[in-house]
Amino acid sequence: MLSKPFVLLGKEIPAGSSVLLDLEVAKLHTRTTVKVPVIVNRAKKAGPVVLLLAGLHGDEVNGVAIIREIIAQKINKPTKGTIICIPVFNIFGYLIQTREFPDGRDLNRVFPGSPNGSLASQFAFQFIENIAPFVDYIIDFHTGGGDKDNMPQIRCHEDEAETMKLAEIFNPPFIIHSNYIPKSLRETLRKMNKTVLLFEGGKSKNLAPKVIAHGVRGAKNILIHLGLIEGIIEETVTPIHIKKTKWLRAPFSGMLKLNVKNGTYVKKKEVLGVILDPFGDFKKKVYAPFDGHIFCINKTPIVNKGDALFHISNESEEEV
Repeated sequence: MLSKPFVLLGKEIPAGSSVLLDLEVAKLHTRTTVKVPVIVNRAKKAGPVVLLLAGLHGDEVNGVAIIREIIAQKINKPTKGTIICIPVFNIFGYLIQTREFPDGRDLNRVFPGSPNGSLASQFAFQFIENIAPFVDYIIDFHTGGGDKDNMPQIRCHEDEAETMKLAEIFNPPFIIHSNYIPKSLRETLRKMNKTVLLFEGGKSKNLAPKVIAHGVRGAKNILIHLGLIEGIIEETVTPIHIKKTKWLRAPFSGMLKLNVKNGTYVKKKEVLGVILDPFGDFKKKVYAPFDGHIFCINKTPIVNKGDALFHISNESEEEV
């Protein structure tokens, strides 16, 4: 079956064509227009529209590298349907390697946005109005903020059967059963009846080859499953499902010496790390409060009391 006319950002994209569009939202104070590249590849045969999105936070470069690799390997060339790639969404933050927009707001907390709100809000509104309605599936690529290093994972809601199935097909090491965050892109797209997978892996301002490989392979699995590209779904791990989690916070300030690797299964009372002072007098151990998997570690060398150190699954009967 031939594809019907497809119009995006005011441009009709013929079946079997590839186009580079620009989402124009704002100007710099120098009057220079800031454009977000939108790469569209459309097959001759009708099929789903899949959006691969990264750089919602400007310093999360692993996602950018994942989509870059997908494009370089021509995985975004469908034999059916349409694949849209936005490698860098928050172009403002990406230019100066910050998480936030120039107005200080977190873009992922202002959706669905407003045509007359803050800069971030206007940006969110333009996306929701001009791109989101035309897609069926979205894979949103993220990393841990700051020095928080995430194991490759998909976050999705456990009550959504289709999303959970796609998470398994993506085949990450971890599947986190995660509720929606108000005013996030994921929540807004779900309200629009879109199917969303949120990938997390690595940490900001850092390129992690293993994380990138997981992201590329997972996205390819989804595209094969949905019938957009040909190939064999590749399973390299058995995903670990995590339902209950807890952030272990620093009980003291000091230098953090890690005793465990990310992704490790630990037992209750196992030493996860040690907090030290610079003078050789102070040494306090951080213990696991229950059995579970470590799937995110704060790799900053200096911590303050109350800082999040380890994200751990709670696989005991203890409340969190």
